[in-house]
Amino acid sequence: MPDSTRKQAAPCGTWTSPISASVVAAGAVPLSQIALDGRDLLWLAGRASEAGRTTLQRLRAGATDELTPSPFNVRTRVHEYGGGAYAVDGGTVWFSHFGDNRLYQVEPGAEPVAFTREEAVRYADFVPDRARNRLIAVREDHLAGEAYPVNTICAVGFDGNETTLVDGNDFYAAPRLSPDGRQLAWLCWDHPRMPWQGTELWVADVGQDGSLVDGRLIAGGLDESICQPEWSPDGLLHFVSDRSGWWNLYRFEDGVVHPLCPREAEFGGPQWNFGGSMYGFTSSDEIICTYIEDGISRLGRLSTRGCKLEPIDTPYQEIRELRVSPDAVAVLAGSPTIALELALIDPQTGKRTVLVQSIAQLPPVENLSVPQSIRYPSANGRSAYAFYYPPANAQFEAPSGELPPLIVIGHGGPTSMATSTLKLATQFWTSRGFAVLDVNYGGSSGFGRVYRDLLKGQWGVLDVEDCVAGARYLAEQGLVDPERLLIRGSSAGGLTTLNALTFHDVFKAGASYYGVSDLAGLDADSHKFESHYNEYLIAPKAQAQAVYQARSPIHHTDALKRPMIFFQGLDDKVVPPQQSETMVDALRARGVPVAYLTLEGEGHGFRKADSVVRTLEAELAFYLRVFGIALPEGLPQLEIENLAA
Repeated sequence: MPDSTRKQAAPCGTWTSPISASVVAAGAVPLSQIALDGRDLLWLAGRASEAGRTTLQRLRAGATDELTPSPFNVRTRVHEYGGGAYAVDGGTVWFSHFGDNRLYQVEPGAEPVAFTREEAVRYADFVPDRARNRLIAVREDHLAGEAYPVNTICAVGFDGNETTLVDGNDFYAAPRLSPDGRQLAWLCWDHPRMPWQGTELWVADVGQDGSLVDGRLIAGGLDESICQPEWSPDGLLHFVSDRSGWWNLYRFEDGVVHPLCPREAEFGGPQWNFGGSMYGFTSSDEIICTYIEDGISRLGRLSTRGCKLEPIDTPYQEIRELRVSPDAVAVLAGSPTIALELALIDPQTGKRTVLVQSIAQLPPVENLSVPQSIRYPSANGRSAYAFYYPPANAQFEAPSGELPPLIVIGHGGPTSMATSTLKLATQFWTSRGFAVLDVNYGGSSGFGRVYRDLLKGQWGVLDVEDCVAGARYLAEQGLVDPERLLIRGSSAGGLTTLNALTFHDVFKAGASYYGVSDLAGLDADSHKFESHYNEYLIAPKAQAQAVYQARSPIHHTDALKRPMIFFQGLDDKVVPPQQSETMVDALRARGVPVAYLTLEGEGHGFRKADSVVRTLEAELAFYLRVFGIALPEGLPQLEIENLAA
């Protein structure tokens, strides 16, 4: 009898995998923004099969119901990236509907009812002010017809009337009302800063008429990033600051800022979206928090007075978000073998109850690649960090002497970070015989301010160096084939991809998902939130022209001779389609092998199931054809211009 446990030898890239593109598209439900409301638990869930619609779910007494039936889409585009799209209090829910930007109220057992006008105004980051029959929110006004919208903090009455509470700054976030309703805290910042560079934390008293009086600056400034202000149950303001070089927790009491837990760890993160939460209170004396060390999340219990941090054991390596009540901790979390899931953790016993899984049916564990967290040498004596995924498949192995091709991933942002939570999109590649290196290049969050600031003035250079160094490191270790090194990236990672292929000769081909190719064009087309970001990443505007020219791959297509595939959403407002189209036209004219796929109805990031399937299958076909490997049966053909048959 044949040995059924023996693996079949087959060329890397051709292995049959149970993780198809359709499994990737349909198997992972996007989960976000959890909330606790008494004994109820709420969260947002994405519906790829409904054109990426986001709906609000509630777990009550063991039963789950949908509070926002189709066509409602709980989403906001404030700062374009959104977040903070709903609030809940005492069973009543308020949310932003993406289709018309209006605010809706949902009373228990009733249908959503709009209470704002349909106009060019967006709202986010709500806090209910029940005593005054209103929501307090960040407001983004596109009515004036100016180049950029006007941002304020406003009060929106449940009758639809609006009042501006705070204005004058370019950006606002995190309005937070004190437990007694007498004070409001908020964050603000101005161009050219991003919120992870420098923000200010303000507090004002709430007057009898609901307006704000006696506003005062509590913390922050040009070079101090504040995030997640929260009031403790006894009315003391807490917040996260990176004044020490790490995002740590602080308390403001009697006019003095007190550090709660000095540590080389990150208790906060870059505020790309509204409504993030990395800590909360079980009582006035205890905080449950998550913090990142060496790129790995941990859960802990912190005494607000004794400043003692005790770890709470969990199986997770990424805790994306948490919400806390006296009796429970709700987390969105995952690990290399656990896809993102929603779970409740008893803060006293640590007992964990999984409620919702983003992937209901995981592939067999023997088909999953478990990453290794590595630190490796990069240019100019620096070190970089990454997660290395070796190929893994229960049925296949490489023929003797064959090393796997490597796909290097440069994450977007670029002030973001790669995590090790199970992603079917990564396992799609490793289960077919590819190795993957997910790089946390210099500039990534999760490793302290000094590491984050390495990218200042170096975007398009240092990130590329770290990706190149990672590929070379694995090749030198004998883990991957040095002649089959690939690189892919989205958004900012697209610039990393293009520059790696343009200015270095390590990679043989690449894939750009809505990637940046023209830095000057990015400035010209960018939305307000990121319109000055390049002054930090590249150079101040006065010196930018020459640097932009040097680092924009669109100006150096004569040096780009490697095959490329581009994917672009036609509704992208962050990196407009022209960025990809101009690059494709240049490569096409020069005879460089190129493929280009556009997607109707997609913006910055692809939400539709058919978009995910189409792009993954096309990317796989592209790599196989570039390496001269026959396409497996069932994989759609792909048109690659200028590629010899």
